[in-house]
Amino acid sequence: MTIAFGYAVLSVLAISLVSLVGIATVSMNERLIRRVMHFFIGLAAGALLGDAFIHLIPEALASGITDVLFALSILAGMLTFLVIEKYLHWYNGQVTHQECIPGTKCVGETKKPLGTLILFGDGVHNFVDGAIIAASYVVSIPLGVATTVAVFLHEVPQEISDFALLLHAGYTRVQALFWNLVSALVALIGAFSFLLIGGIFESIEPLAAAFTAGGFIYIAAVNLVPELISTKHPGRSAVEFIAVLIGIAVMFALLLLE
Repeated sequence: MTIAFGYAVLSVLAISLVSLVGIATVSMNERLIRRVMHFFIGLAAGALLGDAFIHLIPEALASGITDVLFALSILAGMLTFLVIEKYLHWYNGQVTHQECIPGTKCVGETKKPLGTLILFGDGVHNFVDGAIIAASYVVSIPLGVATTVAVFLHEVPQEISDFALLLHAGYTRVQALFWNLVSALVALIGAFSFLLIGGIFESIEPLAAAFTAGGFIYIAAVNLVPELISTKHPGRSAVEFIAVLIGIAVMFALLLLE
């Protein structure tokens, strides 16, 4: 168990560093980032929907969860994200009202609730990933390594799209890097939780997977797809649609590595 614990922690830390992939954009021109942002929004929509329908939902169903409990878990995820977004809209409205003085410019910058939703959803997802990695190492070291590689390849496109969405939500590049890393490190809590109370986690893992799927579907359908629909330029619309397909295709291709 001690060896499995050490391998699990090192693996989770290594995967968490994938969240720093956004460092590659630090030297990029702001105008260039804005020009490619619509592509990443499409990519993120495809990745979130692909992750929900190709990975998380089948994983929850394979556990033997009842149909009603499965459906309620997905709805719980969607409704939770709805409540969070409504609260954030209200809170941002309050802050804007307090910080704006008539006849002057508003002080401070209001971020879109999308950023918080992305971080919250990823935090739940990373918690589950950390627990899965720890569970694999408990079975055997080779299985743990294989699971780590699969999760790593799964996280690369996810983290790229998440970083782009945080920028789109109004975060600076430093803020996006920092909060993306914090969200990724939640995987450590998942790993520790499994190693300490594995039996309890095994009973809630399907619920967590379905809950996360509901959250990802909500983000894609409510925050990302409407932005894609609002695009009027035919060429840009085509690029966005191709990006959605790429995001889905990447998630599908990862099935071959699991």
